Parts: sequence; structure tokens; C-alpha cells
Amino acid sequence: MNSDATTGRQGGNAYRTYVLVVLILVYIFNFIDRQILGILAPSIKAELNLTDSDLGWLGGWAFALFYTAMGVPIAMLADRFSRTWIITVSLAVWSGFTALCGAATSFWQLFLCRLGVGVGEAGGVAPAYSLIADYFPPKERARALAAYSFGIPIGMSLGILFGGLIAHQIGWRWAFIICGLAGLALAPLLKLTVKEPARGGLDAAQAKPQAASLKDVLSTLSGKLSFWLLAFGASFSSVMGYGLAFWLPSFFQRSHDMSLVDRSLFFSAIVFIGGLIGVWLGGSLGDRLGAGNKANYARVPATAFLISLPFFFGAVNTGSPVLMFFLFVVPQALALMWLGPTLSAVQHLVPANMRATASAIFLFINNLIGIGFGTWFLGKLSDILRAGYGDESLRYSILYCLSFYALAAILFFLASRRLDRDWHRE
Repeated sequence: MNSDATTGRQGGNAYRTYVLVVLILVYIFNFIDRQILGILAPSIKAELNLTDSDLGWLGGWAFALFYTAMGVPIAMLADRFSRTWIITVSLAVWSGFTALCGAATSFWQLFLCRLGVGVGEAGGVAPAYSLIADYFPPKERARALAAYSFGIPIGMSLGILFGGLIAHQIGWRWAFIICGLAGLALAPLLKLTVKEPARGGLDAAQAKPQAASLKDVLSTLSGKLSFWLLAFGASFSSVMGYGLAFWLPSFFQRSHDMSLVDRSLFFSAIVFIGGLIGVWLGGSLGDRLGAGNKANYARVPATAFLISLPFFFGAVNTGSPVLMFFLFVVPQALALMWLGPTLSAVQHLVPANMRATASAIFLFINNLIGIGFGTWFLGKLSDILRAGYGDESLRYSILYCLSFYALAAILFFLASRRLDRDWHRE
């Protein structure tokens, strides 16, 4: 075992905490660059003369096509080679293409730039999951992965806030350019200070020295029904998670006549407060309840999805901005509680040498359906409903699609019945 490989174990709690902080920072920029388009969508729509369906393509399929297609092969490389190098190069690529979005003058130019963002981000998440699993012991992984997932609400809220404020001051193009260049500046810090840990070094037994093939990973997962139920359950929740993240700024503008600055401040606060509470609560409950009963890694998210439904319904229908804020904060928290326990469960369904690839397969399903289909479908449905509902079509598109959370809850409850049986034991 080389010195670099053992650094993560020898560095102790302080170093592994530092590594987690750096990975969170990278994940923050992942979501800044992924979600900034949502707050800028009304301005881009007006300048480029686009429809809601066009915006759905830009926010959904343009990003998701290569993001999902490249995720599995890149993750297979991460199970064989340096994960820190892969994440560093990925960060540089997606940040560069985010900056290039600011130069787009047509739908197709912006579409191609968003494809580039997706190519870069394909190598950012699954290798990080694998790194975290090798820096933190099994009993702490749900909380560590939940802490890593803080990058989602923080990145989304900062993308919404800074994207809106920069666009208000100097235009939407500069919002892309500034955020992209900031991500590029982080890449050297990641590569120079984060070392490769030993694969499976904190597990009960050492992982096999060679990485598993895709065929081996799929063969292992084929007998684990809980994996597929978790993957499709998470993807149905992500239809609304990503869909709402993209479309709520437009909803606030059309149905509540909020200005760009007002909706940036309003929505970023909802995402930040609700997101942090939900991600950490989910991870904490997953570790605490899952230690005694593996089924709770799935029951916690399933219960949260069901409780979120009446809050979402009330938030979309109220006319009071103050009441709407509090009604959105609660389900924003509940809807993100799946991250820590679910991602931890996925890491424990396969041996250590399959984790990055298994995570990429999970993300492939989640993001193709969640980002690609979800963001596009809400916009397409809004265009379809426009004839009957006019400017309120987006409100009803959101309401009809809340049923995806109910479907997610059903699949997670079914997964809970298989988790203990499918759990990988050395």
C-alpha cells in the first residue's frame, strides 16, 4: 500500500474532515452550475424568444443526456484509477462550459454548452461517494454522505442568489461567466490537497485488489431488488426535486409577480434553510435507526415524502408570500431527507471495489428520469395546460406532478422489505 493510499487513514479526524469540506465545496459548484439556469430562465426566455418546452430541454435533457451517459464509464475509471484526478478534471470541464454559456446567442448554442456542463459533471459525484466511503467507517457513512449532500441545498441556494443578483446588476450572461470562472479556481486546491485513500480500508475486510467489470457489477446488482427500488424511487422524487428547483422561480414571477431580486432572495432562503435541515436530519436518522434495522434506510425517506405532500399542495395554492415561505420550507426539508440514508444504503449493497460504478448506475437512473424527464415534463405540461389555465398553467403543472412523490414513497416502502436481505456482508 503506497503512502498516498494510506494518507486518508493516517491523517486522522482533522484531515478527513478537511477532505469532506473540499468535496462539499466542489459539490456546491456542481449544483451552482447545474441549477443557475432556473433563476435565469425568465431572462433567457425573453431574450432568446423561447417556450417553456424549450427551457425544459435546456434545463433537463441538454444537461442529462451526456451527464447520465458518461457517468457509468467515468465511474468505472474511478474504480481503477485516481478518483481525485477524475474529480479535478471534471470540475474544470463543467466550470469552463458554464462560463461559455454566457456567450451563447441562440437556443442551440446554449444547448451545446449545457451538454458540456453535463459531460463535466458526470465525473463529479460517483467518485466522491466512493472517496467518502473510504474515509469514513460504516457507522458514520450516512452522516458523512449527508454532510456531503449539503452541497445540494447550499449550491442551489447560492446559484439562485448570486445568479439572480448578478443578472439584475450586469445581465444573465455575466452570471454564467462569473460562476464558471470561480469553479475553475477551485480545481487546483482539490488536486493538490486531497489524497487517495485505500479502497475498502475501513471495511471489515479488504476489498479485492482489482476493480470489478461492469458485467460483474450488474450481475451483483441484478440480484438486489432493493437497489432498483431505491434507484427508481429516488428518480421519481427527483422528477419533482429538480423540476421544482428549475421552475419555481418562474412560478414566483408568473403567479406572484415577484421581481428577479425578490424571487432570488425568497427561493434561495427556502432552499438553504429547508435543504440543510432535511439533508442532515435524513442522514442522522438513517445512521441512528438503520443501525438497528436496515429497513429504516428506506422507511425514513418514504415517510418524509408522504408527509411533504400536503405542505407542497398548500404552498403552491396560497396567495400569502409569508405563509408560502413557511409552507415551502417544511417540504423542502422533507423532500431531501432521502439523500443520506439512501446513498449510504447503496454503498453497502456492493463490495468496496464496486461502489463508484454502482453509484454511477444509481445516478444514471436518478438523473436521466429526474433531471432529464422531470425538468422537461413540467415545462411541456405547462405549455399543454396554457390553453385552459393561461399564465397559471405552471401552477397546475406543479400540482399534477406532485403525484410523483407518492410513487417514490411506495417504492421506498417496498425497498425497505428487501434491504436487510440484500445488504453486502464481508
